[in-house]
Amino acid sequence: MKTEYIINPMSGLSIKVKKHSLIEIIDIEGRQVVDFFALNTNDQNEFLSTGVTIDCNESLKVHLGSIIYTNLYNKMFTIIEDDVGEHDLLHPCCRPEMFDFFYNNGTGHSNCLDNINNAFKKLSFGKKTEIIPFNIFMHTKIMPDGKISVETPLSKPGDKIVLRAEMDVVLGVASCSVSESKCNGGRCRPIKVIVEEI
Repeated sequence: MKTEYIINPMSGLSIKVKKHSLIEIIDIEGRQVVDFFALNTNDQNEFLSTGVTIDCNESLKVHLGSIIYTNLYNKMFTIIEDDVGEHDLLHPCCRPEMFDFFYNNGTGHSNCLDNINNAFKKLSFGKKTEIIPFNIFMHTKIMPDGKISVETPLSKPGDKIVLRAEMDVVLGVASCSVSESKCNGGRCRPIKVIVEEI
């Protein structure tokens, strides 16, 4: 059974997903970053960890076949299809303080931290004070001197990534709210999520 979801620009959604299900994230119009986070359905103290993912894969980047891990070093997702091959494991969710720091416009600004937490709340899951998501389609250049630069995403209309869930999870997914930089090519767009139970 397949279920489709549309996440409007600058908004978020929470979805319960069973182990072995396929999760397809589609960039409908291209150049849109997706903040992708998840909790273990049976223990919300276990959650997606980009730091552990970097540690276990011994890489700052993921690609086809890479595993996304939890904070407890358990397998959470496997990447089984990837049209783009350029994603980010470094940046936290945008939040009001980030918009204030960089753009002086944080008050009332839609942001991924609130959008994911509000989505979790609808399913009675607790608030996370900080979320470092798997930033799908986000293009971060890492320079030889260690500096980083956020560039325009490489994703084209219809490009997708497909993940297989390795445990029962609750997804928190947001269409990134940053229009002030190259992060989303200067404009926020919708995304599509398709969950297929296997």
